[in-house]
Amino acid sequence: MRRAVLPDDGDRAVLPDDRDRWDDGRAARGLTSVEIVIPVLNEERALPGCIRTVHRFLTDFFPPAWTVTIVDNGSTDATWETAQRLSRTMTGVRARRLERRGKGIAVKEAWRDSGADIVAFMDVDLSTGLHALLPLVSAVASGHCEIAIGTRLAGGSRIERGVRRELISRLYNGMLRIGFAADFTDATCGFKAARTDVVRPILDRVEDDGWFFDTELLLVAQYNGARIVEIPVDWVEDADSRVDVWRTAAADFRGLARVSRAISRGRARVEIPPVPALRPAHPDAVLRAPRMERSWDVLLFSAVGLVSTALHVLLYRALRDVFSPEAANLVALSVTSLANTEANRRWTFNRACGPDLRTHARAGTLFVLTYLVTTAAIRLSAVLHPDLHRGGESLVLVAAAMTVVFLRFTLLKRWVFGTARDGRDGGRRAG
Repeated sequence: MRRAVLPDDGDRAVLPDDRDRWDDGRAARGLTSVEIVIPVLNEERALPGCIRTVHRFLTDFFPPAWTVTIVDNGSTDATWETAQRLSRTMTGVRARRLERRGKGIAVKEAWRDSGADIVAFMDVDLSTGLHALLPLVSAVASGHCEIAIGTRLAGGSRIERGVRRELISRLYNGMLRIGFAADFTDATCGFKAARTDVVRPILDRVEDDGWFFDTELLLVAQYNGARIVEIPVDWVEDADSRVDVWRTAAADFRGLARVSRAISRGRARVEIPPVPALRPAHPDAVLRAPRMERSWDVLLFSAVGLVSTALHVLLYRALRDVFSPEAANLVALSVTSLANTEANRRWTFNRACGPDLRTHARAGTLFVLTYLVTTAAIRLSAVLHPDLHRGGESLVLVAAAMTVVFLRFTLLKRWVFGTARDGRDGGRRAG
């Protein structure tokens, strides 16, 4: 089979100025061009076998024009020398050196400078079967999506790995689906491809330079309306993996908190370039971002609600020995409602300015509603159960508060803070 490789520049990094030359070559071939990035750190032993295997596979089974870019990010062994030697002796293989460590920074720098139509990356251990590469790239090249990722957790995948990593992976990806309304099942599989022109502005909002890069890339991409397609893969756990699973998981949780803040405050918003030839108008670009925002709103509102309800009950029980049920509930609810409303204003609904007179009036109406419901529940329980003890009253109070929680969320979002929220979103999307 004839080789389809992109022009080879040896170990020189491909810079934006090279794109015209790449475009001319692509036009002559009439094929989509693909750059496959392989980040490496102290991999002098594994690198030669990896590159030879990938090169042989691409030569024999991969029709589009391709190039392989090895990105050494801060190796202290002979990895860089090995990468340079491979780039000099193998057609279509390039090498690039970064002094900073991190898988994320390696992929970002290579993807930003690429002149190919489609960029991809894979791990040097080749845990993912290479036969999934053509379906991965084809999904993007066909215009069916902007990003394609390998998945080990969907139907059709075949994997071999230990119980611990399997459990951690499923819990982590399940949390993304619940907390971020993620449409993908496997954020961390090291096998991804993307349209270069679409992913480049997205990379500007991806802050992580390490292992969390994969997750942040997908969350930011989906938030901005990019379509993500998953390709089932065959995957075998690398017995020689040096990834510290627990340390990586802890870093991922910190990254999720940071991305959540960025999404809720609109800092993750970017303008994805239009691709009319490949993507007609699609409602996903409108629907996905608000859904992710709502998911974050609900999580924050729930956390604030749990804390304020607990404080409400504690204050009520402390005051109950001194005041009547109605008075104790009034004082306790007054204190906690002020704190709850302010916390939701600042964090859940992200209203930067202070509350105005109209906001105070609406919040006061909501307070009266909550007080009437909770007090009525306490009085009714006293009528039905005259000997009800203090602990029973507390449970009734919690149950009554929970009955108005969804109504409270809707009123806070749409009515109390609705004007400020709508104005902020409208300005952000218009910009």
